[in-house]
Amino acid sequence: MSRNSIQWFPGHMHKARKEMSEVMGQIDIIIEVVDARIPYSSENPFAQELRGDKPLIKVLNKCDLADDIVVAQWQEHLDQQRGVSSLAITASEPTQVNKILDLCRKLVPHRDEQGKDIRALIMGIPNVGKSTIINILAGRIIAKTGNEPAVTKRQQRINLKNGIVLCDTPGILWPKVHNEHSGYRLAITGAIKDTAFEYEDIASYAAEYLMQAYPELIKARYKLEQLPQTEWELVEEIGAVRGFKRAGGRVDMHKTCEILLHEFRQGMIGDICLETPEMAVVEQEIVEQKMAEAALSEQTKKKKPKKKRRR
Repeated sequence: MSRNSIQWFPGHMHKARKEMSEVMGQIDIIIEVVDARIPYSSENPFAQELRGDKPLIKVLNKCDLADDIVVAQWQEHLDQQRGVSSLAITASEPTQVNKILDLCRKLVPHRDEQGKDIRALIMGIPNVGKSTIINILAGRIIAKTGNEPAVTKRQQRINLKNGIVLCDTPGILWPKVHNEHSGYRLAITGAIKDTAFEYEDIASYAAEYLMQAYPELIKARYKLEQLPQTEWELVEEIGAVRGFKRAGGRVDMHKTCEILLHEFRQGMIGDICLETPEMAVVEQEIVEQKMAEAALSEQTKKKKPKKKRRR
């Protein structure tokens, strides 16, 4: 099956990046909310680009949907990075969410000791649960929440009245995902609007990964004694088991793909992570190599002398 490119990046996201850059000088600490199922693919490269030496809290949200073993591996991996502290939570649990405030005070003690508010920038890609976290921290409805990406569209300051002021930014994605795998994982988890891709394309990618990484969960969920050879055959078998048939007895593949993605996002298949730290390291090396080759190619083009036109 051919896989198509995924298109997103609404205009307000360009504006949000610019605003984030402008406010960074007034910020003491950054809180980046990522999806615990895809910590690498859901992190924002703008955070690394703009933070400088400021401490960074990586909040791995949606842990109730993620593989505990892999999440622990991610925390160990992230905590080894310079100036980074990780925290695994489920946004629906206020006790877990409020640990973010304790970590802020621990990482920026001088502001607290001086009696000054800690100024924290909170960021996260669309649909990662950032607004829910903000509402819990504030103890009131501040940010609009929703299951659709790109709900928050403007920057706002929120005084938590406990010594911490949050600067909330719209959930932004970057102009181009250099790692193809990240694009698919973002689509599978719902970070990208469903209108930006074909269900069959994304579901086939999900099916291929799940067959390899979580075969027992797939067999248990869809009552299969054994898995087929290919991801597309798996989708077809799931459709047959569920009775999704069209006229003539053929499986309705589109409906089956929709169901597969829906059940993954709701955690009905099981606790799953779509990537590991080891995968991320390998993919990042490939991305850097591709970008270096592209830059070299661009330089070569510029150096080539232009041919003179004949009169």
